[in-house]
Amino acid sequence: MPTLRFVVGLALLAGATHSLAATMFCCQDPGTNRRVCADGLPEQCRGRPYKLIDGAGNVIKEVGPPLTAEQKAQAEIDAKRKKEEEAVLREQRRKDQALLNTYSDLADIDRTRARAENEIMDAVKAAEGKIAAARKQRQKYENEAEFYKKKTLPPEVDKGLRDADSEIRSQNELLESKKRDLEAIRTKYDDDKKRYQELTGPRSAPIRSVPPQGTGTELRPR
Repeated sequence: MPTLRFVVGLALLAGATHSLAATMFCCQDPGTNRRVCADGLPEQCRGRPYKLIDGAGNVIKEVGPPLTAEQKAQAEIDAKRKKEEEAVLREQRRKDQALLNTYSDLADIDRTRARAENEIMDAVKAAEGKIAAARKQRQKYENEAEFYKKKTLPPEVDKGLRDADSEIRSQNELLESKKRDLEAIRTKYDDDKKRYQELTGPRSAPIRSVPPQGTGTELRPR
């Protein structure tokens, strides 16, 4: 008899434990407006919001009604936008890390910028020198052409004038290109310095745009 009572007690305890551990699906029956619960999703709950309730009566999850076609479309749009935003954030973090890896401090940005600007200004001076030489050469052929006035110019004089004009035009185009490069460099390093300050905190004076020493700030075609 003691053994029988022990077995019965275990069975009752196991049943109670199973009851407490069971998860129930519950929803409001639209027909009777009463709560319907079962250990599986009741037929009345299909296509309707329902709750998952544990054996102690606690709501462990709530499931809303199925999305409409419009809601599904909006959800897809929102998911796509979120994915794009996350991609933008990842790219920004990559750029930020590259910026921190490139420069040791704000002064390093200034030094790098100065070198880049000076390289452009060296190219500018070289182009200006070639323009001056081409103008001098052209003046020589202009003087010879003046001698012939309305007569047909000798081939070498005509070619000399055309070559000089071509060289002047080419070097002026180069000057315009270098002017754009200079503006792009100044914008880049201003942006780099500003972002570096944002990432590392204020460590120096506010950003200033300072042209390379010994050079002007304007490039004009000659």
